[in-house]
Amino acid sequence: MFYFRWVLVFLLVFYLMAGSSCQKGEGLAENEVVLYCSVDQSVAEPIVGEFERATGIKVKARYDVEALKTVALVNKIKAESKRPIADVFWSSEVFYTIGLAEGGFLESYQSAATTNWPSGFADASGRWYGFGLRGRVIAYNSERVAEEEAPKSLEDLLASKWQGRLVMATPTFGTTGGDVSSWFVHYGQERAKEILQGLKGNDIQLVEGNSTAVQWLATGRADICLTDTDDVYAGQRNGWPIARNFLDQGGAGVLAIPNTAALIKGGPNPERARQLMEFILSEQVERMLAESDSHNAPIHASLAGEYEDYLIPHPLAIDYVKVAAALAESLKTAREILE
Repeated sequence: MFYFRWVLVFLLVFYLMAGSSCQKGEGLAENEVVLYCSVDQSVAEPIVGEFERATGIKVKARYDVEALKTVALVNKIKAESKRPIADVFWSSEVFYTIGLAEGGFLESYQSAATTNWPSGFADASGRWYGFGLRGRVIAYNSERVAEEEAPKSLEDLLASKWQGRLVMATPTFGTTGGDVSSWFVHYGQERAKEILQGLKGNDIQLVEGNSTAVQWLATGRADICLTDTDDVYAGQRNGWPIARNFLDQGGAGVLAIPNTAALIKGGPNPERARQLMEFILSEQVERMLAESDSHNAPIHASLAGEYEDYLIPHPLAIDYVKVAAALAESLKTAREILE
């Protein structure tokens, strides 16, 4: 585990130092906009392409890699704050976006479309907006685990029969970190620690990302994993024997994780940035996300009825801002227990 952690640190440093076509904002034309995007490139590129086709604006997009999900781009935004390179941040999650907002790296965006944005999915000052939900799930190998015995809650994973059969992404990066932090907010610190200790006692394995965890199920290296809905859909498209139950937290519901979009403070092309924001937050993009391989659940009520198969039942009522505030300390505690 020590070696794995330092490999991730090396990748993060390399990623931050690597050059790109966007570097230093040099040569950025008036009709161009720079996007940092942690959504899977295969999902985001058709949406970016549709914006370019509809507006004639060229998007210079920088994507991240699975092992450093979201965190690398967040650190780039912070590192470049004195001379921002990017205009817009489109993230696959909400918690690190909130951290950027609280740190003063984002600026307010408001439009006619955001005036009545669905409750709970927007910053009070308009520094970020959430849309296109994924849900946290318990995935399982349907050839090795019967549907009737498959765990349905976080507490179910603590049963001794799952010892040596569990895997999840390391909480350092990606949505797993936000999920773990939500346990501390929802259950309280002591119970969250007990849950982590129970997972450790059941010999849960840590891997580099959600997609890797699902691959472990497909190859028989594990029977149960914690992941997101989109990774289950991906496994099923591959013909893998993967099924899932939504990850219920003590009967209170399922953590729903929105995409987020935000304007980067001091970005080089604010006018084009606002046009890109308007597009990303449109119902058209939520429809494209629902119909994409990721099958994100829309938050716009006008679309919900069209995509009932992808909706998240019984979403957990939780304050994303509180989860983001607890993130650093929660992950420190999780690392101490799990590693």
